[in-house]
Amino acid sequence: VLSGGFLLSLMGGMSYAWGSFVLPLVQNWGWSTAQANLPFTIMIIVFSITMIPAGWLQDRYNPRKVATAGSFLFLTGYSLAALMRYFSSPLWLTLTYGIGVGIACGLTYATIAPTARKWFSDRPGFAVSIAVMGFGLAAVVFAPLKKGMIKLWGVDGTLFALGIFVTIVSLIGSRLIKNPPPEWEPPSSNDSDSKVNNKKNEVKDVSPQEFIKTPRFYILWLALASVIGGGLTAIGLLTAYGEIELQLAPAFAALAVSFYSLSNGLGRPVAGWFADRWGTIKVMIFIYIIQALVFIAFPWVATSPVLLFGSSLLLGLGYASTFALFPVLVASVSGTKHLGTNYGLVFSAFGLGAISSLIGSWLLDTTGSFTYPFLLAGFATVFGLILLVILYKKFM
Repeated sequence: VLSGGFLLSLMGGMSYAWGSFVLPLVQNWGWSTAQANLPFTIMIIVFSITMIPAGWLQDRYNPRKVATAGSFLFLTGYSLAALMRYFSSPLWLTLTYGIGVGIACGLTYATIAPTARKWFSDRPGFAVSIAVMGFGLAAVVFAPLKKGMIKLWGVDGTLFALGIFVTIVSLIGSRLIKNPPPEWEPPSSNDSDSKVNNKKNEVKDVSPQEFIKTPRFYILWLALASVIGGGLTAIGLLTAYGEIELQLAPAFAALAVSFYSLSNGLGRPVAGWFADRWGTIKVMIFIYIIQALVFIAFPWVATSPVLLFGSSLLLGLGYASTFALFPVLVASVSGTKHLGTNYGLVFSAFGLGAISSLIGSWLLDTTGSFTYPFLLAGFATVFGLILLVILYKKFM
């Protein structure tokens, strides 16, 4: 089950790693940077919104059917996007990749965390983080490969090849995903690290209709939007910061995002492992304190390549914790029966986070300084951190 989730998240992350297409679209297709980024922005928004109905579908039917439908939709979205040579308007890529692939991402990703959490209630943090780890590692694994493919086949040929590959791997992952039997409980263990989250088995299952009426839902939603906005701001600005502020060569500056992505991927099971021992929300609060401090101090601390890469590693760990532990946190306050829908409702905040990252880019364009967007990301993280502290003190 975890292997299936990993493959699905890896393919979703493949679609999420859009950066390799931006420069070729600008240089070879005559698009502006904003036009080249539009399909990705729309994909993120559609992905986050789709998580709600996709979560409901996997709760009502079963995750394998939903993931399989998403896998075939990957083929449709990518294949239509590959026809951009005949429909060269940015609108075409926005409709096919942004909407089609965005829906496919939502359908497949919505099945991963709820299924892993149901099988591994004794170690939910580590299990969920392993299953979603592929989403963070995709950029590290496939970004260099995409650049080579684009040189050989162009943007349109690469999209078609990716569509076939992503579909095949996603279908394999879909066959491995399934819910446990109705009364499933993991084998008993005397390990002390497996006991921290035992009380989660006793959490009352809350329906989506009830969940959205509780303060816990709005706290979680706003907290996710806040911390995700900071993470997306970092992804968009780290390479530019290295090039402009530190005068690094573009390829060398891009290593900052590689370090960020590596920490984002490998940091997920680390965060999950600690969460199962110390408690999910305690680990999240600790990591977000570090993320907020790094963001706020970034313009004054990241004064050399080593410090830039070190800061990128720490920021990636914050992003890793968000994706690995938020589904576990949602389950801890609403149960697992409706986790797909409930987590989808909370995950819709991802779209707002994507918009907030655009504000960071606008601040850079307007002021010409990296200080303001990084401060914005830092204070957004502080806001999310405060909300999680309130959740911990009053509702847990």
